[in-house]
Amino acid sequence: MSLDEAPAADLAAVPERDPDAAAAPPAGGRRARRQAERAERADRTGGPLAALLLLGLPAATALVLCLHDIGKRQMWRDEHASWWASTLSIGDLSKLIHNVDIVLLPYYLFLHGWIDLFGDSPTALRVPSAIAMAMAAGWLALLGRRLFTPATGLLAGLLLAVLPGAVRYGQEARPYAFAVLVAIASTHLLVRALERPSLKAWAGYAATVPLLGWTHLVTLSVLAGHLAAVLTGTRKADLVPRWAFTAAVLAGGSLTVPMVLQGQAQSAQIAWNRTGLTDLRNYPDTLFLSWHVGLAVLAVGLLGLLAARRHAALLAAWALLPPLVTFATASWLHLFLNRYLLFTLPAWALLAAAAVCRIAGPLTREARPALPRRLLSWVLVAAAVAGLGWTAWPGIRATHQDLAGEPDYDQLTRIMLHDQQPGDGIVYSGILQERMSMAYELRDVRTAPKDILLQKSAAVTGLYSAQECDDPDACAANTNRIWLVSTGTGADPLAALPPQTAEVLRSQFQATRTDALPWVKLVLLSRVHPSRRASVADDLGDHNVQMAPGTS
Repeated sequence: MSLDEAPAADLAAVPERDPDAAAAPPAGGRRARRQAERAERADRTGGPLAALLLLGLPAATALVLCLHDIGKRQMWRDEHASWWASTLSIGDLSKLIHNVDIVLLPYYLFLHGWIDLFGDSPTALRVPSAIAMAMAAGWLALLGRRLFTPATGLLAGLLLAVLPGAVRYGQEARPYAFAVLVAIASTHLLVRALERPSLKAWAGYAATVPLLGWTHLVTLSVLAGHLAAVLTGTRKADLVPRWAFTAAVLAGGSLTVPMVLQGQAQSAQIAWNRTGLTDLRNYPDTLFLSWHVGLAVLAVGLLGLLAARRHAALLAAWALLPPLVTFATASWLHLFLNRYLLFTLPAWALLAAAAVCRIAGPLTREARPALPRRLLSWVLVAAAVAGLGWTAWPGIRATHQDLAGEPDYDQLTRIMLHDQQPGDGIVYSGILQERMSMAYELRDVRTAPKDILLQKSAAVTGLYSAQECDDPDACAANTNRIWLVSTGTGADPLAALPPQTAEVLRSQFQATRTDALPWVKLVLLSRVHPSRRASVADDLGDHNVQMAPGTS
């Protein structure tokens, strides 16, 4: 068979191979050709054991780093939202996502089942993300091997594992680690489908397309890189892979259309995200969570574009287009946030790894190179990982600390529960979803202060915020002591309350104790003239009922 007569699928299956070799396939037909390809691949990559080590070392490194002190850092309000939504009944959850966070529905449903099995401690809620990030590091190593060389793949996987940004969101009860994993898996399956096209290969790739949108809508932008890979990796005459890619994207993407449309309608919920040039300048720090690491990886990664050669378009589009597009549309879509763009980290890791390993020689998928070159490759891998790991270690340690600006609800809860009395009430002041956060802290407490202003819970309103009573005077009438949880920044802890509520508390209560904690105040308000009705309620034991998800 001549090269001109070869089917398009066969041409796509053997990129960068000598035309004479393509013109003379091994005797024995398709089976012999597949056996020859497997033998060549085993010689080039080292076989199944080498693949297992290639996957296992980055995955184990990422898992150890993500699991270390995974429950130490306090939950913050986004994680509280994950817990809240995931512990709602399915009916209440459907009411919530009708108003907000439709884009997170798949993650909430997954976490709903996970909590039923493993509980809702900070560690339990975060472990799925740690597992996802570990799988991402291992899979990235396999992708790097397929694109370049085994050494490049191993280095890329290890680089991702030690990036502070990856460790931080591998310890987060949010879907961002899953977005990283799916972006890598989808890209790997695309590359495999282009190299060895078949219905099964393209179906596997198509199955990952909706997962891109279901982990986070911004992750769909990795498809721009996939398009670049298809256009640069196939000839214009090779219509089969191009049509197969189009069909896979349309079929898989159609499953995300309802979510995309409703998510766009809900974009106002993140309108607080005001983006400017300062945010773009700080992008290396916010994405990598370390200026030193970010600048190093970006600088080496840009050099990697030269080493990546025919894969440069794929990796450049994957790494650069999402932040540029989200920044350009920030005033409309408000999507330029580091955690939304976490899935670009693997592309930077691959580019940096390609630049480093290029020093040892061309990044070609030829037969196993000479021993000196292989040794140099592994020395470079070890040196690069050690150097970046040393640089990244302060950033990794910082990921275990409480987030700046997040209230210390844990210490506040311990103080309040230690000094509470029967009949105590609790009131929330601020704009940081204090009620939802305290609901998490008090989820296992049987006798907690009563939420005296609660009229309709968040589960009933279909939001993350509850509806408070219209008559605060009547709602506080039977309470002699109120614990005020305030995240207001001013000197007056009552200033962030609705005016009518603040007036009732000022006129009838006085502050008898104030505990100033990080980013939150706990103020004990005692009634100036104690109510006899409150005393009777105390004797009857009417002092509990902290709201819980799904209750009203």
